[in-house]
Amino acid sequence: MTEFMFKKSFFNLLLIIASSVIFNACKSGTSNNKTINRQAAILRVEGIIVTPSVLDQTISISGTLKPFEETVLMPEVPGRVVDINLAEGGFAKKGTLLVKLFDGDLQAQLKKSKAQLQLEEQTEKRQSELMKVNGISQLDLDQTILQINSIKADIEVLDVLINKTEVRAPFDGTIGLRNVSIGAQVTSSTALATIRDVKHLKLDFSVPEKYSSTIKPGYKVTFTVQGDDKEYIATVMATEQGIESDTRNLNGRAVVESNTTSLIPGEFANVELRLNEDKEALMVPTEAVIPQARTKQLIVAKNGKASFVTIVTGIRNSSSVQVISGINPGDTVVTTGILFLKPNAALKFSKVKSNPL
Repeated sequence: MTEFMFKKSFFNLLLIIASSVIFNACKSGTSNNKTINRQAAILRVEGIIVTPSVLDQTISISGTLKPFEETVLMPEVPGRVVDINLAEGGFAKKGTLLVKLFDGDLQAQLKKSKAQLQLEEQTEKRQSELMKVNGISQLDLDQTILQINSIKADIEVLDVLINKTEVRAPFDGTIGLRNVSIGAQVTSSTALATIRDVKHLKLDFSVPEKYSSTIKPGYKVTFTVQGDDKEYIATVMATEQGIESDTRNLNGRAVVESNTTSLIPGEFANVELRLNEDKEALMVPTEAVIPQARTKQLIVAKNGKASFVTIVTGIRNSSSVQVISGINPGDTVVTTGILFLKPNAALKFSKVKSNPL
């Protein structure tokens, strides 16, 4: 009996010790959780005091250089090439004969028609003399005159057909690489070469819809090309009279005014549009903006708590963005830890910048 009581007392002692350990652990865990929650409730963040600054409203867009005039040379009729005057990379004045197709059959018909015309004109001359003495009827003379007019019309048709065997320069320009040689059989869809007016260049670009009212004929734009630090100037000559529905952009075209000897048609151009200067612009870091489905938000400190405000943005540069509405000068905007903050969360700033961006 004594041994049984001893075992029972020992078991109770172990049970009391285990309960004490579990209780202390739970108490310690609860205390740690409270500490963690208390620390999480006040997140240390960084911020910036919004201060008006001068903003040179300049936006960068992409553009493409194009020749002022550009045409792919093609023959109007099929035939065999008998002469080529396509100097690759050479200059050709307007009207210069570049390619000649075989026209021997047409030339023979033309020669025949001219001989018939000469014969009929002599007949008409004799009949006119006979008409003066009533030696011929008026009907015979009229038929001769009709035959003369018919032959002249045939000659005009042959002249047109012969002209179609000639490919001439449509404007002053530089010839590209030719694609045919003498003796080649060509059709009306054969590309012989390309001629370009590279003395003057055009700059094609597109601007977002909200800047479309600024781009008008006479507006000056500047641009640069890759591998060249020189800044070129172009003047807007025209714009499309409507916004593209898929891109919401306005297409524009400008004439390059600077020396274009170092520019190549087809080059990519980085175009800068200088808009108005804003001396009271409110700028915030780009990373502080929270994009939403249809809007954008900032976290502003109000009474030590996080307040989410909806904003409207404007000009954007490499590190900051202009806020048109939603905040006021002097507001403190949270710039770090924005992914972990919730509305009305307590804030504690570890660093606050006061200088404008």
